[in-house]
This record gives sequence, structure tokens and C-alpha cells, in this order.
Amino acid sequence: MHSDKAAPWDAGVYTQSIPDSGYTYLTTRDGTELAIDVHPPTSPAGEPGLPSGTPIPSAPNYLPPYPTLIEYSGYGYADPAGPVNGIAVLANLMGFAVVDVNMRGTGCSGGAYDFFESLQNLDGYDVIETIAHQPWVLGHKVGMMGISYGAISQLFTAQLNPPDLEAISPLSTIDATATTLYSGGILNTGFAVAWAQQREHEAEPAGPSSGQPWAYQRIQGGDTRCAANQVLHGEAADLNAKIASNSHYNPAVADPLDPVTFVHKINVPVFMACQWEDEQTGGHCPQLAQHFTGTSQKWFTFTNGAHVDSLDPYTYVRWYDFLELFVAHQAPIQNAAITRAAAPVIFQAAMGLPPSDLVTLPADTIQTIPTYSGALAAFELLPEVRVLFDSGAGPSPTGSSTPGNPYSAFEQDFASFPISGTTARTWYLGPAGALTDQPPTGKGINWYTSNANALPLTDYGTNTGPGGLWGNASQWQWNWAQNPSGTAVSYVSAPLTATITVIGAGAVDLWVRSSVPDVDLQATISEVRHDGNEMFVQNGWIRASERKLSTTSNNMFKQPSTALGPIPTFTASDAAPMPAGQFVKVVVPLYYEGHVYRAGSRLRVTISAPNGTQPVWAFGQTEPTGTGTVSITFSNATPSSLVLPVVPGSSAPTPQPACPSLRNEPCRPYQAILDNSSTQ
Repeated sequence: MHSDKAAPWDAGVYTQSIPDSGYTYLTTRDGTELAIDVHPPTSPAGEPGLPSGTPIPSAPNYLPPYPTLIEYSGYGYADPAGPVNGIAVLANLMGFAVVDVNMRGTGCSGGAYDFFESLQNLDGYDVIETIAHQPWVLGHKVGMMGISYGAISQLFTAQLNPPDLEAISPLSTIDATATTLYSGGILNTGFAVAWAQQREHEAEPAGPSSGQPWAYQRIQGGDTRCAANQVLHGEAADLNAKIASNSHYNPAVADPLDPVTFVHKINVPVFMACQWEDEQTGGHCPQLAQHFTGTSQKWFTFTNGAHVDSLDPYTYVRWYDFLELFVAHQAPIQNAAITRAAAPVIFQAAMGLPPSDLVTLPADTIQTIPTYSGALAAFELLPEVRVLFDSGAGPSPTGSSTPGNPYSAFEQDFASFPISGTTARTWYLGPAGALTDQPPTGKGINWYTSNANALPLTDYGTNTGPGGLWGNASQWQWNWAQNPSGTAVSYVSAPLTATITVIGAGAVDLWVRSSVPDVDLQATISEVRHDGNEMFVQNGWIRASERKLSTTSNNMFKQPSTALGPIPTFTASDAAPMPAGQFVKVVVPLYYEGHVYRAGSRLRVTISAPNGTQPVWAFGQTEPTGTGTVSITFSNATPSSLVLPVVPGSSAPTPQPACPSLRNEPCRPYQAILDNSSTQ
């Protein structure tokens, strides 16, 4: 019997020898073998997303000991052909050795799989300490890097504070399991459930139609260790059963799986980048920023765009600087040339851009500083928070502008998040679909038929599956459609007299009456531009029976519920049906946004059943299962409203950027929704 504390049961496990290149196995403290593949910078990782024969600039003659990074997930990271959904090649070209690790119970690794059980975290600790002890590792310290699954794993591992961990750099991560899995209490059957099902399938013993294909290929090729490591794969956790049995917030189950509850333990430097409209992990990641209290060396970049936009050029150069300074301990100028030379082909693969779109990296002052001490001092002066706006609409560093290419139009820096000085600005739902600055003096009721099948579940015309990092983004087609008449209500403001910048979450406060005992609500925030186009900004969801708000900090996010950040309790004991024939207050928490609403534009809030606005998120188990009538009232006594976090000042360029064809929020021609209305 051993403790699950981070300290190793036997530190002798860290003396095992790991070669500085190629595929092998690493043994953890409980004897489980993990499949790993070591990629030195002199031999960059293979990349399945690159067309055969694609030339990659040759790396300089890097010599050991190498600055080293760990990439760790349940995907096929250790596949010798190249890490599945991994980004090792990027770090290799920066001059880093990368150790790609398959979690226990996946691929050729031993053990049984479960979603971030404590053994996975201990395995991560053991990997860090074992690799750090190798003679080819610079300073016998390592960092962590990765996107998506490889980002989430960093948070779980780093909370244990391995003594030889230098820094972490999670890209496109989550703040809590439920914000992706049970959005507003509604099961995300589109991405989250499909992702869990894929993990279950890939955790099965490797065979011709089960497990991870690369593992089966190794077994067929004579890898007896891989074959022996399959013995416990059949004991993998039933993730579908766990999802079904945890539809409400249970601290004992949820908190260990929610990074927001433990990132305060992380004490190493952190670089994190997330997207407001991330179509996979979702737009709730910024919630983490205020909880990273264990380190003063932390930098966050937030941008609009898709899952892979944490690798956009402006984020990429900042991430490179961070890794060079805090893991390699050298001036970023040293390897900047090769990184810049490789950028066009890397972006072509990572973002699915056509070869004609030559994506290059922007200028970076820190990469011009000749000394490590000078570059480090300059980086440490950077504000903690950077927000990139209008991604997909900005010009390239060379001045050309192809709509949809991953350049932001401008950025703003802030000392912390939430942004100091942020105020809650309220617009009230009113007669004739108006959104006004003042509460209505009269009383009105609007109603719609709740129908979760009124629109297609997702709004991508193609590439609607969970997909992977290296999917062909150039084939994505936004297909954001208007709700059919009678299946939604919307409220539109007068043209703004001044530009406002909104950074944060917010809410839609509604007084609701339902013809059925429970009903799911989706709020969609959009900008009706002066050119006649309408731009999607953000969503929020709530199952009306989950409407009770937390009155303490003993909730999923371990912080008080506020007007700008309402937090339902999501506990089974607080769930309650809608009262028949009565209006009750239901707050729809919005996911985060970073958006500039320019003077002359109008705000719109649309209320409907879930579905039809997200690329791959979908809700196939909605309430009601059929249809129901939802009524929304507004009056001075029952003021339904939209509340958004407005930050002081704005440095946004005055011209409205064109709607890009890719990477930004979807646009469509504006069309008013016909409300079913009666006035009392």
C-alpha cells in the first residue's frame, strides 16, 4: 500500500536511463511502463499534417545538453511517425528536445485509462523527474508544453510541483470539466461526449479495429512490450457511465477534475493562451487567470478564433520568447531565425491554410535584445494580460491582408484579469424587440416555441466532427443561420453613440414562464454592424431547473457569484421545476468574450432553444424533449436585461474590419426575427 502524495515511493525510479532520441519506454513508480518518443532538435518530430515531401528548414547543429519539454496526453503522442495532435515539431525547430508521452492505458503504455485520475498526475510527475535526470537535458530541468489535451495535462501535473519542473505553457485549455461537458447544465453531446467516446475506443486493447492504430502496428511488427502493456487496457473506466452519473455538481467528484480549483498550487512560470470562441474546449478558459495565485510570473493571451488560434503568429512569438527565457535560459534572438524561416510551412499545416497564403511572424522587440538578462528583464515587464482583437481581419507583417488569415487587427494589454475598472453595463429588453438603456415603463410579453431541432445542431457546413489539431481548416465553412420564425425572440439596441470594448463574461437576466416543467435556454450575443452584416460574438446556456445561483464561494469556481459572473449551484438538491403559469427569474451566464462594438453598431441578444450557433458543440438531450412555449416578460418590476463587462477606454481602430471568411466569428446579413408578441 502506497500513498498518493507527489513525493516518490522510491526515488531510485528516476535513475533509469532514457536515450536522447527515438522510441522507448519509461517506468513509473508503480511499475507501469509509459510509451515515449524522444525528439531531439537535430531530428524534428514527424508531422502527419504536412504533405509528403514538404520541405522544412534544416535545424542548426544543436548540441546536447538540450533544453527539454514534455508533451503529455492520451492521444497517440508516442507514435514514432509523429505525435497525433501534438506540436513537438514546433518546439524542435525552436531548439528544444521534446519527449512525447502516452498516458497510461493508451497506445503502447501499460495500465488502464481514466480521465485524469490521480495516477495520471503522479505519472506526469515521474516523467518530469526521470527525464530531468538524463545527462542530455540542460540544467536537469524541464518544461511542459502542449495544446488542448496536452495543455490540460500540464495543469494536472504542475499542481504537484515536481521539483525539476521549470515552466508550463498550456494552449487552448479548459477551466472546468463541466464548462465543456455540461454547458449551463446541458450535456454537450456534440463535442464533449464524442471526445469521451473516442477516448474510450482508443483506450481499448490495440487491435485491427480497436485501440490506437499505431500501437497495433507496433505489436504486429514484433514489439512485445507494447503487446504486454495491453493487458489492463480492458479495465479502462466507462466514461459514458461517469458522464451520465455526474450531471450535477458534486464537489467530491468534480473538484479534482476542475483546474480552476487547483491551479493556485502551481508555482512555476506560466504562459497560457485561449480563444473566446474555441469550438472544442470552449470559451471559458479565461476563468483560470484569476486563480493562478501561486506564481507572479504568469502571462495570458486571449483572442477570438478557433481551437488552433492559440498558435496564431502574435501568440506564437510570445510563446517562443517564454520558452526560450524560462526553459532554455537564453536570449530569444539566438534561435529566432530558424523559427521565423519555418513559420510559413508550419502555419500551412497547423491551420490548414493554402500554400498561397504566406503566413509569417510579426516583429518582436524581445527577439532583438542581444543578452539573456536584458531579454528576460524586458519580458518580465510585459503586462500579465494581452487581448488580441479582430483576429482574422488584421494585415500581415508585410502589409497584405487575406481575409481569414490568423492576424489580429490590434491588441490591448492589462495588468490583471478580470480587467481593473470594468463596469457592468445593462441594456433592458423592451417593447417591439428593443434593447434600451433604461428599464421599460410598460409591461410586455414575448414568446417563442422552444425547439432544439429548429436549426442544424452545429453551424459548420463541413468538418463537423471533433477533429484534430491538424485538420484542414481551409475547408471550414461557417453556416450560421437565422432561427425560423417563431422559434426565437431577439432584442436589438439603438446604434451605439460611442465605441465600447467588452472583455469578460456577463449574463442575460430573464423573467421566464414555461409551458413545460423544464426548458433549456440559449442566449446568443451578436453585433449588428453599420454595413448590414451581423457578427456572432458569444453564447450562454442554462437549464431552467438549474437556475438557483450560488450565495457563497462554495461552488464550481470557488468564487462569489456576481452580476457579471453569475454562478449557478448546479447541485441536484437545488434543481427545481419551473412553476406552472408563473414568471420566475432565470439568469443565463454568458461565456467569455473580448470584442469591440464600434460606434454605429447595434447589440442584439437572441433567446432560443440550444443548437445552431456552435461549430461542433451540440445538445442532443435537451429539455423539453419535444417542444414547449417559452414566454419572456419585461417591466419595471421584472426587468429582463443583458449585462456586459465594459472596460474603460478603447484603443480600437475606428474603421470596422471586413468580415473574414475564416478564423474569426461568423458573419451573416442582418435579418430581424419576427417576435410573437402581446403587450399588457
